[in-house]
Amino acid sequence: MWGGRFAEGPAAVMREINASIPFDKRLWREDVAASKAHVAMLGAVGIVSADNAAAIATGLDAVAGDYAAHGVADDLALEDIHMQTEARLAEKIGAVAGRLHTARSRNDQVATDFRLWVRRAIDDVDASLGAFQDALIARAADHADSVMPGFTHLQSAQPVTLGHHLMAYHEMIARDRSRFADARVRLNQCPLGSAALAGTGFPIDRTMTAAALGFDAPTGNSLDAVSDRDFALDYLMAATQASLHLSRLAEEFILWASQPFGFVSLSDQWSTGSSIMPQKRNPDAAELVRGHAGRIAGCMTALVITMKGLPLAYSKDMQDDKPPVFEAHDLLGLSITAMAGMVASATFRTGRMREAAELGYATATDLADWLVRVADIPFREAHHITGRAVRLAEERGIALDQLPLADLQAIDARIDARVYDVLSVDASVAVRASFGGTAPVRVREAIAVARAARQKEMQ
Repeated sequence: MWGGRFAEGPAAVMREINASIPFDKRLWREDVAASKAHVAMLGAVGIVSADNAAAIATGLDAVAGDYAAHGVADDLALEDIHMQTEARLAEKIGAVAGRLHTARSRNDQVATDFRLWVRRAIDDVDASLGAFQDALIARAADHADSVMPGFTHLQSAQPVTLGHHLMAYHEMIARDRSRFADARVRLNQCPLGSAALAGTGFPIDRTMTAAALGFDAPTGNSLDAVSDRDFALDYLMAATQASLHLSRLAEEFILWASQPFGFVSLSDQWSTGSSIMPQKRNPDAAELVRGHAGRIAGCMTALVITMKGLPLAYSKDMQDDKPPVFEAHDLLGLSITAMAGMVASATFRTGRMREAAELGYATATDLADWLVRVADIPFREAHHITGRAVRLAEERGIALDQLPLADLQAIDARIDARVYDVLSVDASVAVRASFGGTAPVRVREAIAVARAARQKEMQ
């Protein structure tokens, strides 16, 4: 490829370290598509003849057929997918294949191919996240009324509904999808025609190639176009945040599936056993999702560090831009599918959840609020009164609503029998009907909005 400048070939190790074909062969579809758009433009503006352009396009289709049928060979001598495709094209149509590389460089080739791949990856991830949202919505609808403890500091705080809890993850995934969508908008400019770094002297039509490849416009600066990997970083940042959300739910499933919690039983499809302890039912899929989040964050960090000190324009360090993106994409896809499967098939033990919600004095805030609302006591004073009631109930080993009225009135005479209307867990969740609250009526409204949004997306 560049042997005219060199008298000797590369050392064996140099050949191995320099070659990217073992991983960038994933870009073969994008490389063929970009090459077809490029040669169509070259033919349209008269840089190559119509006959040559047609022969190259036909040959590229044949190369793509070979790749689809047999895969891409790890030929280190051809370095990367771009040279592999050109070499295979030459085998199909002869010397005319050499005209394909007119008015372009591998620098703008890889920048274009990689953008096309990341764009497709974003579309794949968005579809998977949408399906995960569907699973969350469906199970939230099943459990809009199911009471469970809500936690802060992993201590029982206030009762919530399981539906509300699951819809919290729906909100997180909606933000993840918006980040991927934003990244897609920013990346959708076409580097093709920027050549090595300075553009080209040939009379090319960059708008034509951009449109042919589904980009909104050509990139505005050739130096930036070949050296920019912001789109890959945007993808990895969004993937990292999505994986963190998946990991949080995975962690909750791991806790909930443990015997001390007993909130959920994961299906056989998403559990494993032990080689020595026959009673074990391990939430390994959730644990792997949790672990994958660390690896995805590592992929993001790897590319950040690679790019942090590179001068314009292209440097060979940037060859290492693709493995972390590919790895993160694979891990994220597995994680999303696994979590969607776990959510859809889990058996939630709502009786145990309710029992736990009734422990830990989770309705203490309701008592304090009642004192403010009914007895017209300042909240800070109500807080102290409630604290005394909790201490008394704790000393006796009973729930707040099991304290006799006389004992509550001994703490504060302004308490009357109406207080028992707010001390049950059902009353606690029902009263929290502020927008976005855990009251079943609000949960069902949120589910309806989410379903309508998904239906609109699918139209």
